[in-house]
Amino acid sequence: MSTTASTAPEAGASDRAGASRRQGTFYRGDPGMWSWVLHRITGVLTFFFLFVHVLDTALVRVSPNTYDQVIETYKTPIVNLLEVGLVGAVLFHALNGIRVMLVDFWSKGPKLQKAMLWVIGVVWVVVMVPGAFFMLKRTVETLFGGN
Repeated sequence: MSTTASTAPEAGASDRAGASRRQGTFYRGDPGMWSWVLHRITGVLTFFFLFVHVLDTALVRVSPNTYDQVIETYKTPIVNLLEVGLVGAVLFHALNGIRVMLVDFWSKGPKLQKAMLWVIGVVWVVVMVPGAFFMLKRTVETLFGGN
């Protein structure tokens, strides 16, 4: 027997260790996995926005003055940035939801899912760039002067 050869139990243990390192619990790299993570995050963010929206709208019946104060805080530049983020999250969630439905219900969907992911990324950018411009225009003019 060679001095460099390992025994069978040692070889099996190293194979299992290598496999667990390769297949660990933290998944990296595949765009499909990141789209899954973003889909969950954007869904939760949208849910919390809707929850807050229902609460602030309910204030109008409880205390109209408080409602007016809350609405005034929504006119700040920070909230305007948050609104742009909200639109981006809802848009991604909607586009990715369509992609998920196509993967599930279209026979060619599983084969084309990576291509569809890139398409929704391009559509997201094409819609978000002008959308963010127009949403932030008022805030930029207010902060830095303008018409």
